[in-house]
Amino acid sequence: MQLTPDEVVVFTLAGWKINATIVNTWIVMALLVGTSMLVTRNLRPDVPPNRWRTALEVIVKLIQGQIEEVTRNSARHVMYFSGTLFLFIALSNLMLVIPGFSPPTSSLSTTAALALSVLVAVPVFGIASGGLGSYLKTFIQPSVIMLPFNIIGEFSRGISLAIRLYGNIMSGAVIAAILLTIAPFFFPVAMDMLGLLTGMIQAYIFAMLATVYISSATAEPTPSSPKHEDKP
Repeated sequence: MQLTPDEVVVFTLAGWKINATIVNTWIVMALLVGTSMLVTRNLRPDVPPNRWRTALEVIVKLIQGQIEEVTRNSARHVMYFSGTLFLFIALSNLMLVIPGFSPPTSSLSTTAALALSVLVAVPVFGIASGGLGSYLKTFIQPSVIMLPFNIIGEFSRGISLAIRLYGNIMSGAVIAAILLTIAPFFFPVAMDMLGLLTGMIQAYIFAMLATVYISSATAEPTPSSPKHEDKP
């Protein structure tokens, strides 16, 4: 039973083995970029929107609305990053129904790369929002004693994101493979539908967690309220 697309070598380029994970990742990215270019090629105020542009606007508005419920600041600067994560993971998982296509998210290397991008984005957004000094102060809050724990917690976020996404995608693939060996004529459609549902949920959770981490790094510190003296 093949559990990861890393095991499939599609072709060799200059001595480098190009596996299915890399090829399928580029396929997903090409579909996202190509679709956005086709839909927005006539994006002008004097051109009425067609159904494809309307569908794209609905998707963008839904993503922006979800992000605005999480972030305290403007959602637009976070939407580009978290929205791209969601669309990439969601499309990768949706293409699971295509025979012979292994979603790149079923590879630990892909999920680790996605988690690493979140680890890099959190300090970048935090420094861009409040400056380097303000971001570094968050590591010594509420006291200097918490410095090593805050650093460990920062890195554990990325590890948990990678393992969470990889584990959920791989668990669905393993369950589907086991059921297909037992009753191959009854379970394929049901397992595909379950895989699509799980994939969309995981794309949403991953994007929202990334948004929460970025929002916490860009949020302005809440001033402590002054203590009121007890009146006699």
